Amino acid sequence: MKIEHLAIWVDDLELMKEFYLKYFGATSGEKYTNVKNQYTSYFINFGAGTARLELMHKPNIFPTTGLRGFSKGIAHFAISVGGREQVNELTEILRKDNYTIYSEPRTTGDGYYESVVLDPEGNYLEITI
Repeated sequence: MKIEHLAIWVDDLELMKEFYLKYFGATSGEKYTNVKNQYTSYFINFGAGTARLELMHKPNIFPTTGLRGFSKGIAHFAISVGGREQVNELTEILRKDNYTIYSEPRTTGDGYYESVVLDPEGNYLEITI
């Protein structure tokens, strides 16, 4: 068994798609549109055999209150970039491009080398080796 995909509701579907494509070398499937339900989505692919990210938009989804990741439900997700240097480099690129670095690169208590960045809509994204 494996996790096939993770889905998140987004406000700006195109902005979120471009973020994951630009910084993580992902690819996108075709945009899916259901006019009747006012629903649109993209599947973001990170490579063969990996879980996908489904970005979903619908205008009547309730907004998040407070900090994302600190209420029930999904707290964060992680993308492995291959090594410590890649974690450091991508963290600096994201900082330069004015994304919030929530946690600097470090080895965590459970042994991960990671940084945490907030994606364009404030989701907690761990960048790991």
